[in-house]
Amino acid sequence: MAWISLVIAGLLEILWAFSMKQSEGFTRLWPSVITLSAMGVSFALLAWSMRSLPLGTAYTVWTGIGAVGAFIVGILVLGESANPLRIAAALMIVGGLVLMKLSSPA
Repeated sequence: MAWISLVIAGLLEILWAFSMKQSEGFTRLWPSVITLSAMGVSFALLAWSMRSLPLGTAYTVWTGIGAVGAFIVGILVLGESANPLRIAAALMIVGGLVLMKLSSPA
């Protein structure tokens, strides 16, 4: 269950990052509410996951899901650049996440 919670926490990190962008510096109400709510639940699930997963693994996976997910949302939804170097960087992050999972005792 810790891994499932951690993945959900990472997905919520993508949501709050996107909502934060949409909030325009917390000047728009509903994107700001979504940002703060998703942050709270994401942090809570991360904390719960850390009860049984190593700190380094849990935090790395959480931030990695958020980073790669925000990168993908930026490209697909916001029209950000998808040049080969950025894609290679995202693939390296995914590779690191896979290695973290494989090396975790939990």
